[in-house]
Amino acid sequence: MKQFQAQTMNAAATLPDAPALAQQVAAVQAAPGHYDEWHGRVAQATSGQSQNATFSEAAQEDLTSAWADFFSPLQHESKVQLAQRSAQLARQVRDNGITYNVYADQDGPQRPWSLDLFPLILDSADWQHIEAGVLQRARLLEHIMADIYGAQTLLSKGLLPPALVQGHPGYLRAMCGAQPVGGRFLHIAAFDLARGPDGNWWLVGQRTQAPSGLGYLLENRLAISAQFEAAFESMKVQRLASTYRTLMDSLRALSPMGRGAHLALLTPGPYNETYFEHAYLARYLGLTLVEGSDLLVRDEHLYLKTLKGLVPVHGLLKRVDDPYMDPLELRADSTLGVPGLLQAIRTGHVLVANAPGSAFLESPALLGFLPALARHLFDQELCLPALPTWWCGERSAMLEALTKLPECAIKPTYPGSDNHNTFDAVLGARQDAHTLDEWAGRMVRNPQDYTVQTYMPYSQLPVWQEERDGAGDGTLQARSVVLRVFAVSDGAQGWRVLPGGLARVASGLEDVTSMQRGGSSVDVWAITQTEIDRTTLLHPHLTPESLMQRKRMVTSRAAENLFWLGRYTERTENALRLARLTLGCLHGDMHDTAELKTWLGQLAVLNTLVLPSVPTPNQAPHIFERALIDSLTATNQATSVGYCLRALKLAASSVRERLSLEHWRIITRTEESLFARFAQYHQQGDCTAQNALHILKDISDHMAAITGAQTDRMTRDDGWRLLSIGRHIERLAFLSTALNRAIDCQSLQTDAGFDAAIELFDNAITFHAQFQQSRDMAALIDLLVLDRDNPRSIYWVAKTLRGRLAKLAGSEPNQLSELSLQVPNPDVWNLAQLCERAYDLIDPLPCDGDAPSKQAPGYLLLRSLLHDCTNAAYAVSEAVSATYFTHAGITNRSVRAS
Repeated sequence: MKQFQAQTMNAAATLPDAPALAQQVAAVQAAPGHYDEWHGRVAQATSGQSQNATFSEAAQEDLTSAWADFFSPLQHESKVQLAQRSAQLARQVRDNGITYNVYADQDGPQRPWSLDLFPLILDSADWQHIEAGVLQRARLLEHIMADIYGAQTLLSKGLLPPALVQGHPGYLRAMCGAQPVGGRFLHIAAFDLARGPDGNWWLVGQRTQAPSGLGYLLENRLAISAQFEAAFESMKVQRLASTYRTLMDSLRALSPMGRGAHLALLTPGPYNETYFEHAYLARYLGLTLVEGSDLLVRDEHLYLKTLKGLVPVHGLLKRVDDPYMDPLELRADSTLGVPGLLQAIRTGHVLVANAPGSAFLESPALLGFLPALARHLFDQELCLPALPTWWCGERSAMLEALTKLPECAIKPTYPGSDNHNTFDAVLGARQDAHTLDEWAGRMVRNPQDYTVQTYMPYSQLPVWQEERDGAGDGTLQARSVVLRVFAVSDGAQGWRVLPGGLARVASGLEDVTSMQRGGSSVDVWAITQTEIDRTTLLHPHLTPESLMQRKRMVTSRAAENLFWLGRYTERTENALRLARLTLGCLHGDMHDTAELKTWLGQLAVLNTLVLPSVPTPNQAPHIFERALIDSLTATNQATSVGYCLRALKLAASSVRERLSLEHWRIITRTEESLFARFAQYHQQGDCTAQNALHILKDISDHMAAITGAQTDRMTRDDGWRLLSIGRHIERLAFLSTALNRAIDCQSLQTDAGFDAAIELFDNAITFHAQFQQSRDMAALIDLLVLDRDNPRSIYWVAKTLRGRLAKLAGSEPNQLSELSLQVPNPDVWNLAQLCERAYDLIDPLPCDGDAPSKQAPGYLLLRSLLHDCTNAAYAVSEAVSATYFTHAGITNRSVRAS
């Protein structure tokens, strides 16, 4: 960082006309009527600050004391240097692989997480007020949950309307009367706050089902504190790690097994928009990352399916919404949950944070009832007010709300419900009289579906905006900001507030801070007057007992994805090598090489590089070539290079927590490069064979890096063994089939065909080094089939596959498992026997519709061996899936609700 600051100061020296950063800060004002976070006042409709003001005369005096302290180390920076910082931050986010995606966008690129340069700074007085208010509200929500699923006195006394609770789709009757293990329902609660023109913080909404942000705010803190290291250290910003430790200690203490509990994080999977956060949190907190398919309930206990069998799970930090948690009792079409999970919760055998059934707390209509509930339960007034809210299900509230529509926001009472009217929030001030009348009519007809909330202009924070047209370096612009603050459980009754939070800023001039609609995020610095808590979870003290607990278990789902990651890596390399060889041969000396073209055509169809309906290379070479090039980036029907590469990336995304950043980065860049470069050539009408070969050469180089990362940078546990097994299964099938077809088509009898086979096995250099220009079949069989030191010989692949399978099954040294024995034993293969040129008694298969040869190809024993290897590869693949992925021997018992 010091080196970066020195570089940027030197850059400023070369740009004497660049305005100082502080001058720009002073000039940026919030929109009229909005509270200005930098200047600490509501913005007025004025002409703004003078552009000629100096830091000492304008910026430092005009900013709040906290912001003046922040900019003090930066007073000599210019706009150019600010742009450099912003570019560096964007590069860090991209290199760290931080993403926020659109739901189910399988084919689209992953969106980088949007993080702005400047933090939101909360001085100690503001933070103390927010902390006290959040603690009070978290306690209140826990009391409400306990009562609603227990005695229900709040309903019987009329303090909460039944239609708002029991009529809410998030109210789960299956949880009535249930007492969660540990005695508490809520372990994490998120509160969305905004500062109003009066300078006070107001509650806008609350989240309890599966609130997101706990992982992203950690990444935000790491990135921004590194950018402004001097300011971060000097301003006494409170740290975050201690709160996360409190949460984990609380979950373990309250779980059925106490401190020895096995905790997991339940994620919907890689298609969820916040999947990066799930993987990041699991890694940071030391949790097992699981999906619903990884778990099963047996005898009212929750288990994790692993390669070693079933492992008990005592606690879940869930990121799956409640309706999808248990298809047995909730949504029957859910594939994200675990059948029987609710029964395991009810019997106290598993802790779930948060307990299912809290969705009704998220209704905006509930905010209007909380002040009275606080007075009833605590005899206290809420110190952190919510925006005035009216639920139209009460007639008196509806009549009052109808008169306030032009100055309020209209919100759905049951957002996301399938049984009620749901819609995006609407601002009355932006509707004409006719439209407001239509809304009023809907509210009168179905009043319970509508909630009206006072509109308040959110405070604004200047953010750095890049120029859209690419001209210039960017500008500072004021944008509305919403702060999400988290409270986490601290023991059986206590709560602790995470110092800071996640702030979201709007993408435009409107007060819409949704990340799905292009919003951005900023780090939040909570200033403390007390001692800074420097607890860290990045370098924990590990005892032998804790080391045993931290041993990574390989779930069946992760194992299956690793297995297919290996298979698609090998399949991509095979497709690349075959496509390059075929295109090269079609442009080489094709005289007297009909057998070679027949062989390559067969392999292209077998490996679906072209469709069977395409004319063969012997029939129409140019049509075949065109079809081969067009299929390289096809993602359906022909499963060529692009299809395999995209499947590789999909498998990798499902186990991304096990991959290094460099490994993941090269996978994404390789896939993006292939499709982008071919799209460019297709758009230009210049996708020739020569251009295609250039692209395939570069992709092959990238694949070498991916293979290297898998070989040298992954822990060699059972997950890695399955990845390796997947690669060797694919390699054994491909090489055996390719050589068998070469013998069938008699292409090895030609010099071009002989050389092509060696090239396809990636053994050209080795062969010519050992045998010079020989074209002897015995030499080819010795190197490609029997060489014990050649990782691409069939002997080496079969031998390695047998060993990997034995070690995966936990066999004793020098003993093979039953699965290993399905692979032919290469130790009994004999060169002399394999070179015997006995002939078939029947004709070989016709090649590409050509007439069969009059003379059979021979090498019966060799071809039989190759045929056995191909069949064994597919049989082992099926056996591995049944044994380790589907757990065919495990009986999934359905659990009847009591």
